[in-house]
Amino acid sequence: MTSRTRHLPPTSAQPRRISVLGATGSVGQSTLDLVRADPASFRVEALVAGNRAERLAELAVEFGANLAVVADPAAYGRLQEALAGTGIEAAAGPTAVLEAASRPVDWLMSAIVGAVGLAPTLEALRQGRMVAIANKECLVCAGSLLMATAKASGATVLPVDSEHNAIFQASAGHDAAAIDRLILTASGGPFRDLDRAAMARVTIDQALAHPNWSMGAKISIDSATMMNKGLELIEAHHLFGIPEPQLEVLIHPQSVVHSLVAFKDGSQLAQLGVPDMRVPIAYCLGWPSRLSVQNTRLDLAAIGRLEFRAPDPDRFPALRLARQALAEGGSRPITLNAANEVAVAAFIAGQLRFLDIAGVVGDVLARLAGDEPTSIDDILAHDGEARRLAAVLINDRSV
Repeated sequence: MTSRTRHLPPTSAQPRRISVLGATGSVGQSTLDLVRADPASFRVEALVAGNRAERLAELAVEFGANLAVVADPAAYGRLQEALAGTGIEAAAGPTAVLEAASRPVDWLMSAIVGAVGLAPTLEALRQGRMVAIANKECLVCAGSLLMATAKASGATVLPVDSEHNAIFQASAGHDAAAIDRLILTASGGPFRDLDRAAMARVTIDQALAHPNWSMGAKISIDSATMMNKGLELIEAHHLFGIPEPQLEVLIHPQSVVHSLVAFKDGSQLAQLGVPDMRVPIAYCLGWPSRLSVQNTRLDLAAIGRLEFRAPDPDRFPALRLARQALAEGGSRPITLNAANEVAVAAFIAGQLRFLDIAGVVGDVLARLAGDEPTSIDDILAHDGEARRLAAVLINDRSV
């Protein structure tokens, strides 16, 4: 299971030194909102962003960061100009991102989106840091490598995703031997009640209209196909050391129960709360203590009813494909993730029908195989091969 090495909680007398990779994204902004609410308990060492130089500079000045890094070298001049006279070090490029990840801190948020987040996350784990992971690609594509690195260095891995964070909370004090099953909940997306014939005709706007959450286009489409939950099954396997047959998914339209842990004595523990990403982020930021979060409190009486049902594998084949990739192992999850990203982008661009997203992913999985990757270069090579094949197959299917 995830490491639970003893760490001192943050206090005003002993502030926790932190770095945030992906500082201008939604997770990074929510993390800094929590720091803003309790500034005496935290000290910011480094902030990293993609190319939003001006916004990064504003945050670096506000939080007194020692280092600000843009991953895009083309944004370096704008960052330098924005930080002129502040005394804050500015840097740019992949090497600078790695340097930021290696800085001595007590806690690091890994929230850089995409494969570019792999190397800095791995570097922070090599340094033995407490790392909160909000990057799906890290665990889906490199879960074995990352968890082995954390074990070797004594690093602590904290899951930020709400479902995995719920399992982390509910399983506290228990090891994998006590667990019978992990049950991840899913909203079911906008098509949870739609039959397959109707799903064949859905539009991009319908797929983007999530009933419970306001999210970006990629994750919204993944929720509609339920591929997001398939990817989360793979993440859960790596985070908690639970094999694929003991991982389950339940559709839960209210999004109140964020996941459950079923134990071998028949007990089940669940974590409940309002849908608010600041809650799992705060749990990671304050761990092993809990921070105070100003948010809407859960009122079960007002909700009145909680519903659960099993997902239909015929209407949501992405779940079956994800299970297949996890069971087969090796580079298969990398192939799954890469093919899905290309197929989703093609659907958003109007080049592919909704049900063809899973069709393309399945075809790519059927044609590619590979061994367990042992380095980031291996991962990127498998990723590139899957993307190239997916693009060819999409061209053959294009509407």
